[in-house]
Amino acid sequence: MSNSKLTRRHALMAGAAAPFATIAAPTLVRADGHAAPSNAIQNTFELGEFQVSTLLAGTRAVGDVHTIFGLNVSDEEFAAVSEANFIPADEAQFFFTPTVVRTGSDIVLFDTGLSAAGTTAALEQAGISAADVTCVVLTHMHGDHIGGLTDEAGNETFANARYVTGQVEFDYWAGAENENFEAKVRPLAEKMTFVGDGASIAPGITSMAAFGHTPGHMAYMVESNDEQVLLMADAANHYVWSLAYPEWEVRFDADKAAAAETRKQLLGMVAADRIPLVGYHMPFPGMGYVETVEEGRFRYVPASYQQIL
Repeated sequence: MSNSKLTRRHALMAGAAAPFATIAAPTLVRADGHAAPSNAIQNTFELGEFQVSTLLAGTRAVGDVHTIFGLNVSDEEFAAVSEANFIPADEAQFFFTPTVVRTGSDIVLFDTGLSAAGTTAALEQAGISAADVTCVVLTHMHGDHIGGLTDEAGNETFANARYVTGQVEFDYWAGAENENFEAKVRPLAEKMTFVGDGASIAPGITSMAAFGHTPGHMAYMVESNDEQVLLMADAANHYVWSLAYPEWEVRFDADKAAAAETRKQLLGMVAADRIPLVGYHMPFPGMGYVETVEEGRFRYVPASYQQIL
């Protein structure tokens, strides 16, 4: 597999000349939870004949993180692992990163962020309007992935798109009496295609069952000209406290045992095959590689200049 490459004509933020994004301040999401679109950032690279853009639709600091990650380990172990990885044990920076893939015939958006404003602003930085999107794929139906399906007035954001989501995922939320699902997803159900494991979303894009985080959570493999990237969505939600230690329990995982098994399987695969991955909550630009440290343990290696060469 050859390395994917950055396109020089796509700046990472308005006016930026450097080929990698820098985040001057974590202000993309205000205290009220709404995205501040003026700071939207995107990162575009080539994957064979495709163009892939990761979109930083929001980021914010979150405290008291041991109540979220590592629920089954002691405070002492959590603190020691955090210190060994040069990160604080009491606070983390959360990132919300949809991905868009331009195949030549389709513009496929994976997840829609916290809000329409944040995601469409990041899309515009990548040279894409909401009207250009031909397919919206929902990896799962947590609020930070479906929030941008409609704007604050309830208008459909991606009116020209078809929608794809997992059958298991949709069926679960359809019976869950969830207000966010009812407002954002159910009104679009007639435009949706429901898939299972191994479905072709578009040529070169294949679904992968990755259950656990939610009952029907899906990942997607994107491939063009023998180059691949795995869009793992929320299979792992932090590069240390979830990815590196896949058996650490995460509060957001609906089935913690299944989520751990999914992490080990996906991460073992990309580590063995040296496939890059994009994680919705990995530090922006959200792309990196995985190395096996020992049985059931991994190390996340952020992408650096591989996509330039």
